[in-house]
Amino acid sequence: MDMDLRAIKAVLREALREEMAMGRFEIARKFEGGTLELKPADSKLKSREIPVEVFFDKITSVREKLRVLEQKLNNCDALSHTERAEFQLYITRAYGSLTTFNILFADEDDKFVGQKGG
Repeated sequence: MDMDLRAIKAVLREALREEMAMGRFEIARKFEGGTLELKPADSKLKSREIPVEVFFDKITSVREKLRVLEQKLNNCDALSHTERAEFQLYITRAYGSLTTFNILFADEDDKFVGQKGG
């Protein structure tokens, strides 16, 4: 069975997505097929539309990268407890900055959570 390089890469990407739980997030039904319009303040400039699903994939990709970073930091023996806690706080704040996009998630459990009570 001959597979070209593009097909092999596609299969590999799919396997990695499944293994890393990427793409498991569902977009809220009301946004399926929708677009995100980026409209400049200057009316002479052209606006740009992006499919919401593309934007959603990028947001969830950022989440996965933050999770990987968090795991690597937590397993890094070269960091002191204080350094680890400081980096964890930055990651928590990054999650908090992403809560704006929670409206896009279908499942409440998939939404971003920042620092609570502070």
